[in-house]
Amino acid sequence: VQLQASGGGLVQAGGSLSVSCAASGRASSAYAMGWFRQAPGKGREFVAGISRNGANTYYTDSVKGRFTIYRDDAENTVYLQMHSLKPEDTAIYYCAADWRARRWEVPTSDYDYWGQGTQVTVSS
Repeated sequence: VQLQASGGGLVQAGGSLSVSCAASGRASSAYAMGWFRQAPGKGREFVAGISRNGANTYYTDSVKGRFTIYRDDAENTVYLQMHSLKPEDTAIYYCAADWRARRWEVPTSDYDYWGQGTQVTVSS
């Protein structure tokens, strides 16, 4: 599967932004999907994930209540909707796919496929 992330940009603190990840080559419904981010000088961290069946989601503590991950398998796309953005959310955001997860699982690491990343910058 190939993953193409898009939708990043520049937003002021407190604003909202949505990023999307389009899958091609195989139906996205075959994968658990996740979003990761990497800020300058830091390692890549898990942000949010959604199970293959879409029933379960999981978020890192710092984004709970502000970010929402959801999937549209008819469009082979997963989205990350971000609200109340903070300067510390500034990072390159990557989407990822995991084919080994069971239908209800939300992996937080060891994803198999990665997109190229999209930059999100939050100004103070």
